[in-house]
Amino acid sequence: MEFQTAEVTLTFYLAQALAFGGAFVASMLGSYYFPRGARRMLVALSALLVFTGSACLIGAMYVEALALALVAGGGVLLGIGCAGMFMLWQRYFASLSPTQGNFRLIVGSALAPLIYFALYLVPIALTAFLVPLVFVPLCGLCIALSVREMRLDQPMFEDVPRDHPRVYRQVVVDYWRSALAVGALAFASGVIRGVALLHQELAAVVNSASMLGALASAAVLLVLWFRMSFRFGMTTVFRVVYPLVITGFLLLPWLGAGYLNLFAAFTYLVFSLVQMLMMMQCARISRDRGINPVFIYGFFGGVAYLMQSAGFLLGWMSDFASLDGLESLFAVAMVSSWVLGLTLLASTGTLFKPLASRGTLAAEPIEFMMPEPSAVKTGKAAKAKEKTRGKTSREGAEPPKKRRNRPSATADAGAIRDRVSKQCLQLQHEHGLSLRETEVMELIARGNSMASIAERLVISENTVRTHAKHIYTKLDIHKRQELLDMLADLEG
Repeated sequence: MEFQTAEVTLTFYLAQALAFGGAFVASMLGSYYFPRGARRMLVALSALLVFTGSACLIGAMYVEALALALVAGGGVLLGIGCAGMFMLWQRYFASLSPTQGNFRLIVGSALAPLIYFALYLVPIALTAFLVPLVFVPLCGLCIALSVREMRLDQPMFEDVPRDHPRVYRQVVVDYWRSALAVGALAFASGVIRGVALLHQELAAVVNSASMLGALASAAVLLVLWFRMSFRFGMTTVFRVVYPLVITGFLLLPWLGAGYLNLFAAFTYLVFSLVQMLMMMQCARISRDRGINPVFIYGFFGGVAYLMQSAGFLLGWMSDFASLDGLESLFAVAMVSSWVLGLTLLASTGTLFKPLASRGTLAAEPIEFMMPEPSAVKTGKAAKAKEKTRGKTSREGAEPPKKRRNRPSATADAGAIRDRVSKQCLQLQHEHGLSLRETEVMELIARGNSMASIAERLVISENTVRTHAKHIYTKLDIHKRQELLDMLADLEG
């Protein structure tokens, strides 16, 4: 504890935050320009970087002359290594079905705080050694075992981004608002982290709040998920918490240390939820559009964690605005409110509107469809629901009404334009097709080729073929003519 001076802590957090955010940007660019290298599972390399970074921090406590250099090096190695670990887990969750991936991600987020708080039972002198000697090997082993479950023949892993750059440009255009919303909340958490350096008593509060936030968020999501179906997007979350966050910053200079503790806890609680939702949304985007999961997660993570680094610098440098702590908090409140206000305008579509109008696909929300409890573990939820829906009588079925929420589809998906679209919606209702699959099915029925469907929906051909395969499986058919026959039968 004596080793953790303000200088050492600042050096570590700044080096780690910049390396962490930079690693996400590098991963995004690397997956685009060098897709073959991005397919490799570098579990051992990521674990080695985290191990070496932790060893540098331990060495800094014993080699006083090189303390700052070792701390900075340890921060960089830990930032890059942890980003690699995050990326490996993201690829794993994206490779699973939505039900399995979301369930395991939520449960993992709930278990992490329990492990964290269990460390308080360990003598504090030993905790620094537990990371490289116990937790890094365990994490590497868990990832290595999980990789065995992955199906690497899925379109998103076989995708070569440079073969169809328009798809990737469109993804950035469609999702920069969501990424900016995540970045705004990351910026707020970074500011609080920087302020915590100036108030050492806040450090433990911030860490505990982050863990409690992950536990509470995971528990609430699980309860809601098993009781109801719902959907929401990152911009929606930002709009909901924005009034609370900006009010918290504006009250920061006026209230005392007790309020600062509460606001820090709330900010990190929100950011813990957003981190989990960001991984879910990136996995869904990767599945739906057939793009490399490293690219989309690197894009979101690069925006979020670089903005968090900027917030961290603001929170720490605010102390130099004045010798009076009150005036320094005024500076934090004003600048943070200005950044959050601009971000709200941009992410909700009232700023940079011409850029948004170019996109053909809306930023789809994360969807939680109520799973069967046993199916979450076995991965058979979808099959069970398909069998149930397939038994529905066609004679009594009615096509669903036009839907206002259109996840994973273009803006006009679900609209009834003519007889074919109405028939496709009826098949969707009877056989449990997703809105995206219904959209692809309609285009197939209208005689479009795989290439033209990919061009129209701005997705890769591999993704279209995967959707077609799922459609034929759910309908229990094998070719386009059988689909046309099914649609014709509905006319009776």
